[in-house]
Amino acid sequence: MEYMGVFGILLSLGLLMYLAYRGISVIILAPILAMLAVVLAGEGSQMMGIYTQVFMSKMGSFAVKYFPIFLLGAIFGKLMEDSGSAKVIAHRIIKALGIKHASLAIVLACGLLTYGGVSAFVVAFAVYPLAAALFREANLPKRFIPATIALGAFTFTMTCLPGTAQIHNIIPTSYFGTNMYAAPLIGICAGLAMMVGGLLWINKRIKTHQAEGYGENHTHEPEHLDSQHLPNLMLALLPIVVVVLLNFLLQKHIIPSWDTGYLAEAKYGAISVNKLVAVWSMIIALLAANLVVIAVHWRRFVSINQTMTKGALGSMLPTFNTGSEVGYGATIASLAAFVLVKDAVINISPGNPLISEVVAVNVLAGITGSASGGLTIALEALGETYAQLAQQYSINPEWMHRLASMASGGFDSLPHNGAVITLLTICGLSHKQSYKDIAMVSLVIPVVVTGVTVLILSLIF
Repeated sequence: MEYMGVFGILLSLGLLMYLAYRGISVIILAPILAMLAVVLAGEGSQMMGIYTQVFMSKMGSFAVKYFPIFLLGAIFGKLMEDSGSAKVIAHRIIKALGIKHASLAIVLACGLLTYGGVSAFVVAFAVYPLAAALFREANLPKRFIPATIALGAFTFTMTCLPGTAQIHNIIPTSYFGTNMYAAPLIGICAGLAMMVGGLLWINKRIKTHQAEGYGENHTHEPEHLDSQHLPNLMLALLPIVVVVLLNFLLQKHIIPSWDTGYLAEAKYGAISVNKLVAVWSMIIALLAANLVVIAVHWRRFVSINQTMTKGALGSMLPTFNTGSEVGYGATIASLAAFVLVKDAVINISPGNPLISEVVAVNVLAGITGSASGGLTIALEALGETYAQLAQQYSINPEWMHRLASMASGGFDSLPHNGAVITLLTICGLSHKQSYKDIAMVSLVIPVVVTGVTVLILSLIF
């Protein structure tokens, strides 16, 4: 029966990947396919109990813990967008570097916005008009724009750089007792490798196909940007500075100085402040940044209420998408057959949890087409195990944190990834035209860099 259960798990995962690729919502798929796995595992008589007490419980606990970050982050992104702050930051970087360094300018503009906490979707919307104008002026092939945006928004600033305000860097803190600045040297070196490798690829491809020119009859061509009505650059950067600086101070100095002994009480879940500091600091930092955007750019908003409402509504789908995937992962992990799957993953490299962790996160991110989804499923199912193995083998938990985050940004960029599909739609291009280069900079190079990092760390420990 256990092997039938393993078959059920694999079938369930396969259907999740295929049907998500076909465009069916994960919110719908996750509970249905989780229950399919339950039935095939021979635990159908317990299905309703598993659904309400495992699936919904874990989905709810994730939403309760991280919804403030999703909410404040989405509102922040919308405020930055509607105030013109995101556009002016991207515009000034591109203007400063010029046409000769078009791809670098776009990557840096995306990277700065993403590092500051602006969602990858908002970054794509904000930077695309500027990238299109720059590529058109330089007469470079438009089909390489998605790859440049993907490199800046979906890779090194999303998963590698210490302190990045993306959810992929926050989730591991709860499992390894780390903070968002975990393994800074590893993150910086890996991030630089991804950025340089991606730029080398893009520039080589542009040079090889430069004779094509920008092209004609493109769709979704942006209107001309009127830079005279954008806000002052320093005022536009101020909210991002607030997020990064305040988050650092809160995590490293302010929160550790608080009296948090009360958290040991059952009323608060008898939890250590180390597992909460990253979430607390991010909530406070994002709240402060939102207030700064509103205060500084008050006159630029047509309606503050409308902007904040749109941001709030925009936070719902990613929260419940990821929450559903957490519930799915918890359900799969609760099955007796999952013990065989877990042992197989852990034993990919006996005695080296770094390798098995990276493989597990990458595979699940690829299956779900979501970096945060794959990361949460893997850590929900195996996070405690990896934390114990790290202690057993005297591995720095910060390494486990950083590698888990980096691994989430690898196979997630398969063709069915929502961010990839959205990016191509924004640019008015197809998978056939641009996916090859997106895959190289946001899948192949990150996976190679992560693999090399694991190899180096394995030699050290």
